[in-house]
Amino acid sequence: MFIEDFKICSNVEIAENTFVIGVESDKTFDYLKPGQFFNIQVNENYFPLLRRPFSISDVNGNKIFFMYKLVGEGTTILSQKKSGEKINLLGPLGNSFDHSGDIENLIMLGGGIGIAPFPFLIKHITNQNYKVLFGIRSKNEAHDYGLKNVLFSSEDGTIGKKGNVIDLLDDELKKINSGKTKIFACGPNAMFRALQNYLKDKNIACEVSMESSMACGFGICQGCPIEHNNSESFKLICKDGPIFNINDIKI
Repeated sequence: MFIEDFKICSNVEIAENTFVIGVESDKTFDYLKPGQFFNIQVNENYFPLLRRPFSISDVNGNKIFFMYKLVGEGTTILSQKKSGEKINLLGPLGNSFDHSGDIENLIMLGGGIGIAPFPFLIKHITNQNYKVLFGIRSKNEAHDYGLKNVLFSSEDGTIGKKGNVIDLLDDELKKINSGKTKIFACGPNAMFRALQNYLKDKNIACEVSMESSMACGFGICQGCPIEHNNSESFKLICKDGPIFNINDIKI
């Protein structure tokens, strides 16, 4: 783990209110894993006070890329950053997706900005079939940054299947004969609860990447607890996650 200033090399809007920011260093980052995140200080003057956690969306040599959506002061400040300016990164933090083992079909389920970690995960898949299911509100939010084999669902029906991403998942699972399937999901808690309920009677492995506001990012502040079924105490999303087996947590 390090804490270090990085120079911004790009900051591009790829869909309505959705951006990808790239930072670079004189080091390479081949050791980073899909699912990990960095806690980013968006301003040098410590406003806003707390850092913001961002999943790694891509890595290319000495460059790291993060996808983000405008949701408040921190991301608004970030969207105004120009190439050559600096931001401070703390990380890498957290565990990573496990796509090893006897898995024939991988399904990545992204709700809104929850699609962010999957471009980097796709880069690590070599000999497994995969599909990306991307649930959004409308066509304006659609993009395919770093994505392949992507299918959309939209609430208003302007792109892909009309409905939510769980409806789309149900369609796709009916086309898969093999039981060697694993789902990776990232998105809002409402999507996770629907997914947890949908998978309740199905023997399908599923890992979810939980999101939470967090001050430190490595367990000191205890600010991101999550109830864990196999533990008498709470786990921390930053230190014990953000990736969890969906059957192990209470959402």
